[in-house]
Amino acid sequence: MTDLPIQEGAILWAPSADMARTSAMQRYIDWLADMRGLAFDDYHSLWRWSVDEPAAFWRSIWDYFDVRAVSPPHTALADASMPGAVWFPGATMNYAEHAFRHATAEHPAIIFQSEGAPFRQMTWAELQRQTGAVAAGLRALGIRRGDRVAAMLPNVPQAMIAFLACAAIGAIWSSCSPEMGVASIIDRFRQIEPRVLIAVDGYRYGGREFDRRAALAELCAALPGVAHVVVLPCLDATVAAPYGATIQWDDLLQYDAPLEFEPVPFDHPLWILYSSGTTGLPKPIVQGHGGILLEHLKSLALHLNLGPDDRFFWFTTTGWMMWNFLVSGLLVGSTVLLYDGSPAWPDMNVLWHFAAASGMTLFGTSAAYLGACRKAGITPGETFELASLRAIGSTGSPLSLEGFQWVYDQVKRDLWLVSLSGGTDVCTAFVGGCPLLPVTAGEIQCRCLGARVEVFDEQGRSLTGVVGELVLTAPLPSMPLFFWGDTDGSRYRASYFDVYPGVWRHGDWVKLTERGTLVISGRSDATINRYGVRMGASEMYRAVEGITEVIDSLVIDLEEPTGAARMYLFVVLEAGAMLDAALEERIRARIRDVLSPRHVPDAIIAIPDIPRTLNGKKLEVPVKKILRGIPPEQAANRDAMANPETLDVFVALAGQLRSST
Repeated sequence: MTDLPIQEGAILWAPSADMARTSAMQRYIDWLADMRGLAFDDYHSLWRWSVDEPAAFWRSIWDYFDVRAVSPPHTALADASMPGAVWFPGATMNYAEHAFRHATAEHPAIIFQSEGAPFRQMTWAELQRQTGAVAAGLRALGIRRGDRVAAMLPNVPQAMIAFLACAAIGAIWSSCSPEMGVASIIDRFRQIEPRVLIAVDGYRYGGREFDRRAALAELCAALPGVAHVVVLPCLDATVAAPYGATIQWDDLLQYDAPLEFEPVPFDHPLWILYSSGTTGLPKPIVQGHGGILLEHLKSLALHLNLGPDDRFFWFTTTGWMMWNFLVSGLLVGSTVLLYDGSPAWPDMNVLWHFAAASGMTLFGTSAAYLGACRKAGITPGETFELASLRAIGSTGSPLSLEGFQWVYDQVKRDLWLVSLSGGTDVCTAFVGGCPLLPVTAGEIQCRCLGARVEVFDEQGRSLTGVVGELVLTAPLPSMPLFFWGDTDGSRYRASYFDVYPGVWRHGDWVKLTERGTLVISGRSDATINRYGVRMGASEMYRAVEGITEVIDSLVIDLEEPTGAARMYLFVVLEAGAMLDAALEERIRARIRDVLSPRHVPDAIIAIPDIPRTLNGKKLEVPVKKILRGIPPEQAANRDAMANPETLDVFVALAGQLRSST
């Protein structure tokens, strides 16, 4: 490990001349010169054109990737209003058809591994055969265009097959991971009234088996519109499911039918994703065939530089948008890598072993996972042969400076670290990677093409060099078509357009540097406001978690009814460490040195664990609500959490902290 910590903005990596020259981004720039007569000196001038001329840009993406439509579009952008933009009216197409355009016998379509088992492969031919069979089976069950198909499935090939089959026939897909609480799954699926439910009998995680048959029975009882239940046995194929008339997954595979694609309008719903749902009902976010197709072609090919020679992995579950993003690797011909199980069992090396064994070229994960690897002291670069690995993707939360440093010190020096940020709301990244630009410590490389990202202050003035609200001042094709059931659009407008009319406010606290890089500081509703100075929570975490004994942390800036404020820092310590006076003073001293004296917390409290969503995000806002005295059942949905028991600590602390002020 490097003795001296790296500084924000320090250059850690730059693309070789050969990589830049042969990258998909450069090929696209060359194509624009040849076919459109457009010349760009650098990436930033290309980005500026892409947001100043959105209709021309997105039409170029359509043409560059040779999007196939049964009926061609009348125009690229008929209405640029937000919300309400109208993209490619008149076009009819199908996402699934494009997913199979790169089918080949030269490399597998899928490589997958389940916990404790060796990895396996699926050819493109077999993927196409099984998708055609399931599509025919769904049609035989009466499923047609616009019907919803819900799935409670782990990250296994059958989930991909079922999704592609739904897309092929124009049905609307929606999935949840089986480890989610049944109440949370019901909250999601009940809103969309599915006609078919595809589910497992159980799953394996962390070396244990979890029977989900009772949960499935409860789910079926709560969804009276479900006409058919398809069961994928993962634990015991001989045990019959106790829910009345059901269909086994293998029954669908018996259909012998070619894969056919139903032409649908550009804005026909493809899938329904959900907001995290830690408070209130999760938002059922509807995205369309055409918008997702164009956005993912752009993101995966140009910004992640993926193509047919790549083996693309993201550690995810079917309940996180990154699963949908991962599946779209098929659009650019990449082999998609799936892992089903715990990233920490039998130890923290398991995914790195999978990377080496599978020939992985892009390893996508969360910042929290990279931080956990660093804290665990593992050294993948020394332990495994990672010659094929050329890039690591990080998302979910801001990656700390220490996380950047660990990747380059302990994984691989010649590695493109792609930090990206976006959201379920658009199923893509607003800001992310570019194979023509250097990687700088603690920063995201660029604003993505077509994403008119700006930073606003409270008055809606554009900022550079200081933190503010991340906004989009122009539409993206993958923005939600609508929220399911939101007939008048009021919930949609309130979610993104209530602060700056006509401008998408995403809720991230961000800084845009003079060089065009970006630093995400966390959610804007969880920022720290100390004596008029506002700061992202991630800056506090970066400082505190640099102390060896501190494994994890959570900061809550709690305003009192009197107008006063108290800031609490909760820390999780490594085994054997104690929060004594000496350690507490070291924490305070580091905060004073790295941040400022005004950001020293009023109290530091040791706790067993930090509350997180199923996707690993820290739950500052629900904890703040609990500490304010809001009942925990109103502050957070435990079924949408990875570790719901952690809330009990804050429920117990709430009264104590209020009485001490």
